[in-house]
Amino acid sequence: MTALPYDVAPWLFVAGLYGVVTSRNLIHQIICLSVVQSSTYVLLLAIGFRTGGAAPVFADISTRRPAVDPVVQALCLTDVVVGATVSALLLAIAVQVHKHTGTLDPENLREQLLE
Repeated sequence: MTALPYDVAPWLFVAGLYGVVTSRNLIHQIICLSVVQSSTYVLLLAIGFRTGGAAPVFADISTRRPAVDPVVQALCLTDVVVGATVSALLLAIAVQVHKHTGTLDPENLREQLLE
């Protein structure tokens, strides 16, 4: 098995985290947070990957054939659903913030809240 996913996941995490920290736009921060979330997808898929593995349904294959771990697949699917839900909620909040304040810049929002 190749170590590529274990090398890609930290880079995705760091790149997304850098974007979250340095961004001056709420929409950009939400997208960068999605990039951070995608690093967990890559890591979970790398953990659950098995060379020559089959789906864990043994109706038509031999039980001696290696199977991938269904728990990791379920965790990855749950991770995707939670990530999409969080992104949708944050985007809805960003739209409401823009409607009420007219800006998506976090620094301007802080100044408007202090006034």
